[in-house]
Amino acid sequence: QVQLVESGGGLVQAGGSLRLSCAASGRTFTRYHMGWFRQAPGQEREFVAAVKRSGGTYYTDSVKGRFTISRDNVKNTVYLQMNSLKPEDTAVYYCAAGGGLVITTASAYDYWGQGTQVTVSS
Repeated sequence: QVQLVESGGGLVQAGGSLRLSCAASGRTFTRYHMGWFRQAPGQEREFVAAVKRSGGTYYTDSVKGRFTISRDNVKNTVYLQMNSLKPEDTAVYYCAAGGGLVITTASAYDYWGQGTQVTVSS
């Protein structure tokens, strides 16, 4: 069992930056791929970024060059550095852990955090 707790969300102006953190409980952090998803009101949850157990990273096209995902296997924490934020980045951001093959899909993840709100004003 893995418990995930996100933090770092908030309100920021367009062009600003935020860093989300996701702290994982347990000793098995390195077994899992870690991902970030987001869900805007009235929309489906969508993939944002992922970092594999091996360290490889993946991003959805809309955030490439602006967001950076990283993991600290000592602190059992995954981060999402978000720069040049846009109003369309506004959503609840969820951290996820899992071992599935297609890490850009929600079905690859078994554990989810409660979410943290990110609001970008224009």
